[in-house]
Amino acid sequence: MAKETKKDPADYSVEEKLQLLYKLQTILSEIDKIKTLRGELPLEVQDLEDECARLSTRIEKFQNEIVECGQAIKDFTNRKTTALAAIEKYKADQDNIRNNREYDALKKEIEYQCLEVELCDKRIGEYTKAQNDKKADLEHETAMLQETKLDLELKKTELDEIIDETRQEEEKLRESAKNLESSIDPRLLLSFKRIRRNSRNGLGVVYVQRDACGGCFNKIPPQRQLDIRMRKKIIVCEYCGRIIIDPELAGVEMTTQQTAEPVQKKRASRKSTAAAE
Repeated sequence: MAKETKKDPADYSVEEKLQLLYKLQTILSEIDKIKTLRGELPLEVQDLEDECARLSTRIEKFQNEIVECGQAIKDFTNRKTTALAAIEKYKADQDNIRNNREYDALKKEIEYQCLEVELCDKRIGEYTKAQNDKKADLEHETAMLQETKLDLELKKTELDEIIDETRQEEEKLRESAKNLESSIDPRLLLSFKRIRRNSRNGLGVVYVQRDACGGCFNKIPPQRQLDIRMRKKIIVCEYCGRIIIDPELAGVEMTTQQTAEPVQKKRASRKSTAAAE
């Protein structure tokens, strides 16, 4: 048995292209419905993940700053120890001075080292306070991170449950959509996807409803409706840009009944009026 060759998308008639597009639209709409079931959960999960990343960055920053403060405290403590040792040495040397010049020099060195001790005490106090503040901030941010992680886990669990319930159906729909896309002319498919992106309800193909576009509900002129029914070219709504097809091509069987309803109501109204007269 000979293997059936796949038809080139460019060889499809306009009617076949429209049928494929509407079928693809139907499948994608079903996928959109599944996404709607998830609601805002994916966005909430993303926001919580971003918040966790932000808090983790802040915690790392505070940890580094605490280490830097500790190192600064250690450095100034060593400088203070060195200065105190120098003061003791210079005081001891004062007992062995031989003239006023040596005395003045030692006195100046002692004064300088005393200023160094005061500076070290000041800097140690400043860095100690900064370190304590950073530790308090670190503790607060860590608690916030734990709380955010807990919320994230709950949201993820809820989202995973919904995804598990619809995963099999969604995978089948996506596979069907992928197969259909391979049968559609690439340029037409690109235009269709662009229309869908620009549409609030995700509809790229709609059918005529009561002489109006099924997407924006603006009236369609009679000649344009005829062109749509002829299926000789792809017609785009001049208001919303959606591709328009006739209801029969979309498989809507109630079109005739729907269009006949207003006529039937008018006739019934006229009969009742005549009877009353």
